[in-house]
Amino acid sequence: MPMLKVIEVLAQSDKGWEDAAQAAVKNASESLRDIRSIYIKDMEATVENNRITQYRINAKISFVLEGK
Repeated sequence: MPMLKVIEVLAQSDKGWEDAAQAAVKNASESLRDIRSIYIKDMEATVENNRITQYRINAKISFVLEGK
């Protein structure tokens, strides 16, 4: 059975929460291998002039630890 590790990340997008989640996984995959899941812990948005300008997420990403 593989051992998993979980890290917490913050990401944002001007398109939407799904795009922010995709960005979180893409950026994490640059330094992590074998990502298994993402859990969206919190969602937040910045509003300017009655419009959402930034979508932000706080997420947990799990990945497999390498070892013997």
